[in-house]
Amino acid sequence: MRTLCTALAALSVAFPAAAAPKLQAWVTTGDKSQLLAAQPPSGVVPANAVDGLPVIAVDPSERHQSIVGFGAAITDASAWLIQNKLSLAQRDALLRELFGRANGGLGFSFTRVTIGASDFSLDHYSLDETPNGAPDPALERFSLERPEQYVFPTIRTALKINPDLKVMHSPWSAPAWMKTTGSLIQGELKPEAYPVYADFFARYIKGAAKLGVPTDYLSIQNEPDFEPDSYPGMRWKPEGRARFFGENLAPVFQREKITTKVLDWDHNWDQPQQPMTVLADPKANAFLAGVAWHCYAGDVSAQGPVTAAHPDKEIFLTECSGGEWAPKFDDSFSWMVENLIIGSTRGGSRGVLMWNLALDEKFGPHKGGCSDCRPVVTIDSQTGAVTRTQEYYAFGHASRFVKPGAVRIGSPAKLGDLRTVAFQNRDGGRVLIVLNVGREPASFAIGDGANRFKASLPARAAATFTW
Repeated sequence: MRTLCTALAALSVAFPAAAAPKLQAWVTTGDKSQLLAAQPPSGVVPANAVDGLPVIAVDPSERHQSIVGFGAAITDASAWLIQNKLSLAQRDALLRELFGRANGGLGFSFTRVTIGASDFSLDHYSLDETPNGAPDPALERFSLERPEQYVFPTIRTALKINPDLKVMHSPWSAPAWMKTTGSLIQGELKPEAYPVYADFFARYIKGAAKLGVPTDYLSIQNEPDFEPDSYPGMRWKPEGRARFFGENLAPVFQREKITTKVLDWDHNWDQPQQPMTVLADPKANAFLAGVAWHCYAGDVSAQGPVTAAHPDKEIFLTECSGGEWAPKFDDSFSWMVENLIIGSTRGGSRGVLMWNLALDEKFGPHKGGCSDCRPVVTIDSQTGAVTRTQEYYAFGHASRFVKPGAVRIGSPAKLGDLRTVAFQNRDGGRVLIVLNVGREPASFAIGDGANRFKASLPARAAATFTW
């Protein structure tokens, strides 16, 4: 018995009782006096120390979607600037800051790439250009030369920094010879082009993979209910998309053994009936992985009914841009945290993307389209100096702390002026993001089981809490 007691005593020394958790916090204020600023850590307090305070109860037993990540699109413009307007040392430092986690990096683990040109390209092009718009049904002129110039090298570097990075690819237009307009601008996909366009996607995915660029997710059309008049675009109605998914793309993916996950819609919150129409088609439903959303019209609440109706499908917010139409830091920062970081993930999103990762001091380069879109970082085209925007800090509150594979867990959507979302990382660590939309400071408690923490937030400020 004495030997057993001695052994147990030794074990208690080797494995001491678990220490009480410490609450760590990072704060960004609307007046920019604090920008992802670390706060002094605090400990658990007795229950009576938070009497009278509203309690944000975090419930790890309530489990929702797992997280792929947060990030921004590596557009042609972003990649061109990174590759041409930064020195090697500047480029390495910026990509490590954006995609790495060391030294306070943002840890972006989700990005989006355009298949061919968008408005944020130096010129309009497709990956299958033909003389005089002649058809190319055998795709003999298909080429990945353009993305291999700037975009693919940038992705490969980002993947070396963060091997967890997932890449989504989206076209703004099919090649001109496949379309009713014979142009990259406006028009629809000709019905007779459906089979060759399915082959086009297979050729792209397999070719990109050979060049070291994965296609984890694909949408077949950016904003299919919009025909811009100054840059590539293509209208594609839901019935046509459903037919293409079920009768063309699915058989080609099966034949080519392609496992890329395909998302429908890739457009705004204002038309949830469009992805619902596509998902009502049995063949399309069986093939599709999920739905992608944009933020430019409608309300984030539109995600909820689609998520509830199709709980087996993955949901993503794949494009949103800040811009000079909302220049005030506090207003746009608060909107992004409330709608993209909190609202979209509460609406089922596994990943959330801003639009341009980087633009220059003139909101470019671009050809047509948006002339005042704001990026995550601005790169001075003369000096290479980097300016971090409100998008940088809004997304940093999630991307730096919520790691790939984290699960969204329970927390109240609203508590007075507070908006919240909570996650649990794979190591068991908790992450709580809180936004104070009010005009007055807020004091509150955070509850996790028997543990209580005291916390506060200035007006118009956001905080990420971890423990």
